[in-house]
Amino acid sequence: MAKKTAVKAKSKPVKKVSRPKASSSKTKKVLAKPVKKKAIKGYSAKDLAFFKKLILEKRKEILEELTILKESMMDVTTGEYASENSTYSTHMEQGTDAMEREKTFLFASREGKFLNYLDDALRRIEKGTYGICLECIDTPKDLCKTCPLIPKARLEAVPHAQLCVECKNLKKGMM
Repeated sequence: MAKKTAVKAKSKPVKKVSRPKASSSKTKKVLAKPVKKKAIKGYSAKDLAFFKKLILEKRKEILEELTILKESMMDVTTGEYASENSTYSTHMEQGTDAMEREKTFLFASREGKFLNYLDDALRRIEKGTYGICLECIDTPKDLCKTCPLIPKARLEAVPHAQLCVECKNLKKGMM
């Protein structure tokens, strides 16, 4: 029998290649990396404090007006809504009373809606999104100089604004 000798040849180390496993419900899918949005810098803490104070003042005014409207609709002695049976004898006067009550309800409804807008603005201040135009937040349209921020003058006039004037006008034009 002949002796066999092993000859060692210089070879590169073999890398282990992992083969994909058979598909099963347990395999994880590779998801695309989420696109990072550019962080939008909002108004400073000093500006937000100013707007919060402004909103709280308006909120206080609205609550006072709602109290006055409620008192005009309610019978102070019983706490119930004023009855439709007035002490007036003519139908015309009763019709006028009914119309006045409807106007009062309309005003109270509008004030309540405005109060909700102000409360929403206060929540946006707390979250740090106050003063950023909702239409320009993802892709600034550069319709105004401060895009995507709503200009301070607009926020002073309409503190619950969610859109800059240009975006609001575009939205109105679509309606």
